[in-house]
Amino acid sequence: MADQNRVVLYGMWASPYAKRVQLALKIKGIPFQYVEEDLQNKSPDLLKFNPVYKKVPVLVHNGRPICESALILEYIEEVWNNNGPSLLPQDPYKRAQVRFWADYVQKQVFEGFFLLMKTEGEAQEKAVEDVKEKLKVLEEQGLKNLLAEGSTFVNGDELGYLDIVMLTLLGMYKVHEEFFGVKIVEEEKIPVVFSWLNRLIEHPFAKESAPPKEKVLGFLHFLRQKFIHSQAAA
Repeated sequence: MADQNRVVLYGMWASPYAKRVQLALKIKGIPFQYVEEDLQNKSPDLLKFNPVYKKVPVLVHNGRPICESALILEYIEEVWNNNGPSLLPQDPYKRAQVRFWADYVQKQVFEGFFLLMKTEGEAQEKAVEDVKEKLKVLEEQGLKNLLAEGSTFVNGDELGYLDIVMLTLLGMYKVHEEFFGVKIVEEEKIPVVFSWLNRLIEHPFAKESAPPKEKVLGFLHFLRQKFIHSQAAA
């Protein structure tokens, strides 16, 4: 019977997508086995369970794989809807708004952060300003409607869907600022985002799963060199 309810997560420590699945499982109180993948030498199980994209995360429940983090979070919410707090609001409109802004953070803010890795000089300065503008939009158009007065998180007293997405994509922003030598999340310009993000970082699950700063800096350096070399060779 235990095997029928077995949950296995295939991930990689630096993947924000795998991290969000880890957080969701912990918030919902679902026991699971974690398998760390070497993406330079992918395991036969990963290739078997995700033959299409061959990437993490993959959640295997009762021997059946679910791929893509957004779909996995939806699956967790539906299958374990009676476990722990809900990851999404019950109200359909609020649920749609949370999904919209999670998509915005992913496609606009995080992609802007990623662009910093690929650019230098004036192009990088422009990318920094672009990220700041998009965070300001999140502050003025998103959080003013989603973050209720007195609430710790968008989801209330516990992390929810948008909280998890924001935490896993920007939770290491201080390390990114140190790496690039620029200030990106400025308290005086986006005080609501700043306070919310730092409350997310202080969540016990976030703190226990945060990798060492030096390990993150090393990974950022690796990515930076990879992008620079690929552009030079193009």
